[in-house]
Amino acid sequence: MNLNLLQTSLTFLLAACIGAFLWAPLLTKFLYKYKITRRGDFDYTLRGEKQSKVGTPIMGGLLVIITVIVITLLFNWDRRYTYVPMGVMTIAALLGAADDLLNIFGIQRRLRSFHQTLTLIKVHKHWHVRLWHTLSLPWVAFRRAVRIFGSKPGRGIFVHEKLLLQFLAGAVAAWWVYFKLGETWHSIWMPFNGQVNIGWWIIPLIIFFVMFTANAVNFADGLDGLAGGALIITFSALAFISWAEGRTAFAPLNATVVGALIAYTYFNVKPARFQMGDVGSLGLGALLAINAIAIDRILLLPFLGFIFYLEIITVIIQVLSRRLLGRRIFKMAPLHHHFEFLGWSEEKIVMRFWIIHGFVVFVGLWVAFY
Repeated sequence: MNLNLLQTSLTFLLAACIGAFLWAPLLTKFLYKYKITRRGDFDYTLRGEKQSKVGTPIMGGLLVIITVIVITLLFNWDRRYTYVPMGVMTIAALLGAADDLLNIFGIQRRLRSFHQTLTLIKVHKHWHVRLWHTLSLPWVAFRRAVRIFGSKPGRGIFVHEKLLLQFLAGAVAAWWVYFKLGETWHSIWMPFNGQVNIGWWIIPLIIFFVMFTANAVNFADGLDGLAGGALIITFSALAFISWAEGRTAFAPLNATVVGALIAYTYFNVKPARFQMGDVGSLGLGALLAINAIAIDRILLLPFLGFIFYLEIITVIIQVLSRRLLGRRIFKMAPLHHHFEFLGWSEEKIVMRFWIIHGFVVFVGLWVAFY
């Protein structure tokens, strides 16, 4: 047992928690001052009693993101290990921040349809413009196709733009693992089977999990306390695995995230003082994926991120069902909204999701050491 690493990790946890508590009032004041708050004019989830959440500050996830960045830069910076996770988290968090701000202060945005692009190709008087639109047809088709997964189609960053930037973040992580960490990282741990070398297939696998996990956490951030509490459980498990495996950089890093999340969740439980926003959910989702990859437990992500994956899968099922079958499977997606329509209270949903998530994470911990 590495008691020194355990003590160091707990020190990081306490420092992050205390530090986040100390500057949380400053963040809250800043968000209120500049009116970075939920609006009722475009947020379709603010109905009934949830109208009371209009005016609640968003981008509260900055409390975790900034605390983790500062502590890591000052006390846990390692060019071999922690700088890429910090970079991936920062890219995803900046993307989320831009989306949060545009959804509040941005103007209505429109996309040219596939049919309109075809018309321009036929009638535009300049040949080079027609050529440009012809070459861009696959991109136009892609952005129109993925738009069905967007919850705010007229404001903020469009889905295709998010996916492109998330792909870049995932590509950075894949480059780091494949080219910088050496050939031993071309293998992945498989439960009950040890290491399996998959070669360059590790690259698309990493990109997929970074993108999928970031969006999964984003979809789960819909009820007060839900994402924060579930992330505490998940990053605690990551910290434990990192400590047990002797990962001297990642045990303190994951413990730092846990400490900051404790402070965030204290202010986020109902009635929330502020809410995470895309800046927190996308940033922490990407960090969750890259940290699991870094400690060679990528295949544990369905366990460690269970409730988040469940939420995004219900969204995918709902969208495909409506498009292909013409009907809804759930009353509303993601899943927590379905239970709201069934009459469950917000507190009941959050607590039960925490318990279910915690159980599956414990199963993941059991699997992690086989």
